[in-house]
Amino acid sequence: MTRKIFYSFRFDDDVMRVQQIRNIGVIEDNKPVTPNKWEEIKKGGDTAIQNWIDNNIARSECVVALIGENTSQSRWVDYEIRKAWNDGKGLVGIYIHNLKDPRYGTSNKGTNPFEQIGLNNGKKLSEYVSVYNPDVDAYNYIAKYIDQIVEKGIESRNK
Repeated sequence: MTRKIFYSFRFDDDVMRVQQIRNIGVIEDNKPVTPNKWEEIKKGGDTAIQNWIDNNIARSECVVALIGENTSQSRWVDYEIRKAWNDGKGLVGIYIHNLKDPRYGTSNKGTNPFEQIGLNNGKKLSEYVSVYNPDVDAYNYIAKYIDQIVEKGIESRNK
């Protein structure tokens, strides 16, 4: 079953890796934002970016954080994760450092962004959100399991 998802990632660093995942074709109606469109949104300032994120997450069933080397340093990824969690959306993470960027190859494994988010109960979000770490054949792993990963993210919020 295809699901509507929102990919959360650090655009400048990982857009080429994310394009590979989007091209797998198992996710319904997940049109990527083009670099030109993203620049247009950014010109509108923080409010425009927030509105774009909010609108896209509202139409999604699950947010998938695609974790690259510097993803955890992105304030917008942090915002997207918090928004998804607070809105009760499915939420999962997948490390993408082993996907080859045509320009730069693979990268170093990044920090889990869910480790940085504390909850009101004193626990970290990482205690509730699953993160998957594909082996060196990351593309085929993600292609094979993305639908199951998304389903588990949605199911974990429906318990």
